[in-house]
Amino acid sequence: MNIALVTPLSEPSLEGKVTGNEVTARRWEEILKKLNHRVTLLSHYDGQPADVLVALHARKSAASISKFSESHPQKPLMVALTGTDLYQDLPDSAEASASLAQATHVITLQPGALDLLDTFDPSIRARTTVIYQSAKSIVPVLTKASNCFQACLIAHLRPVKDPLLIVEAAARLSDESRIQIVHAGAATNDTMRERAQAAAAENPRYRWIGPLPHQESRLLIARSHILVLTSRLEGGANVLSEALALGVPILTSRVAGVEGLLGEEYPGYFPIGDAATLAELLAQAEHDEVFYRRLQRACDKLAPMVAPASELRTWHELLSSLDI
Repeated sequence: MNIALVTPLSEPSLEGKVTGNEVTARRWEEILKKLNHRVTLLSHYDGQPADVLVALHARKSAASISKFSESHPQKPLMVALTGTDLYQDLPDSAEASASLAQATHVITLQPGALDLLDTFDPSIRARTTVIYQSAKSIVPVLTKASNCFQACLIAHLRPVKDPLLIVEAAARLSDESRIQIVHAGAATNDTMRERAQAAAAENPRYRWIGPLPHQESRLLIARSHILVLTSRLEGGANVLSEALALGVPILTSRVAGVEGLLGEEYPGYFPIGDAATLAELLAQAEHDEVFYRRLQRACDKLAPMVAPASELRTWHELLSSLDI
């Protein structure tokens, strides 16, 4: 099949930086090519020949979705819902709602999204497929930082990611703590850049290193003892899949998109924006071996879910079901 894969352009402030949607689109492009399909990766669809359209982001790709639907009303049109779609735009965005109405197939990145879609329109579930975002392990396993207990944060400096919450948490740690925080991500404006630089100057535990290429981000995660996610909204964060695949325990804000992936009983949650609880969990992960092993076991149990073979198989089954 000839597949048009649409992913929206990055925000101007993130131009040239890798976003989660771009990581997903590039991985899907690779998977679809492995399945012997021809793939054209686009920022918008404007009539290019295609048997199928796969569009990331219901609202931001709305124009492409509408164009394909009008031009090819009998062809499969797949809309992949991001966290912004699910937990911010729906049900108030007319563009996102129209995209869902035009979609012949809907893709979510974690099963918790299904219950939310039921509240919006129960009929959507029948045409929805959950595709877990996969990640590859690194062999051989890399040695962890030996001179400290390293926590990493992979997040651009955007309000929705609340990345400087970890600085507030770090300020609450005891003087005896060996925790060091490495934060990788691009600054979206001068104010956020200055805040991160000031935080690093004031707190020796915190180091902001700016944006990293995807593979270097993976190496940072693999060498860390724990990954922290501070987001206020997520749809199925790639960074969680990376941590699971690399065997790195996770501390994360309890947001719907994360809970849908890790489950309600995952032991490493803290309330959104709660620096005090995050500090307590960091200290517990550092000093309480039983707790750390509990986090490790929970992540190990979830790791098969993000295996590349599983994502490949789901895509194969979905595309094989199409009447083309």
